[in-house]
Amino acid sequence: MLLATEFVATLCASLFAGAALYITLVEHPARMGLETEAAAHQWVPSYQRATWMQAPLAVVSFLTGVMAWFMNGQATWLAAGVLIGSVVPFTLIVIMPVNRQLLAKGRDLSSSETRVLLERWGTLHAMRTALSLGAAVIDLWSLLKYD
Repeated sequence: MLLATEFVATLCASLFAGAALYITLVEHPARMGLETEAAAHQWVPSYQRATWMQAPLAVVSFLTGVMAWFMNGQATWLAAGVLIGSVVPFTLIVIMPVNRQLLAKGRDLSSSETRVLLERWGTLHAMRTALSLGAAVIDLWSLLKYD
């Protein structure tokens, strides 16, 4: 049971981190190469699809990381769980206001303000990516360090 819990924590954190890294290094820079209105139009469905994938991954990785720590007492599982779990409040408190502004009805999607919001979103998402990468690395190290 312990190994399965550790595996799920690692898998979910790694999938989250991989998706977040792709968005940070590939998708968002490509989006930002478009005119602002096109970039904003592309951001909406991408954001909506990613939310349904990444939120459950973060929650499951957090829960299984805490469970692994509880079962084996290794603080690295708790640390990784807290890191990946922190993306949820970070998203709700820090990123969500930007999301709401980008999704606001009547927003001029071609405005310079929209461009600034998209740039801000990219920076904030990069921070979320760093948190998830940290969790995935700690999880992988914890999973593989058995003697």
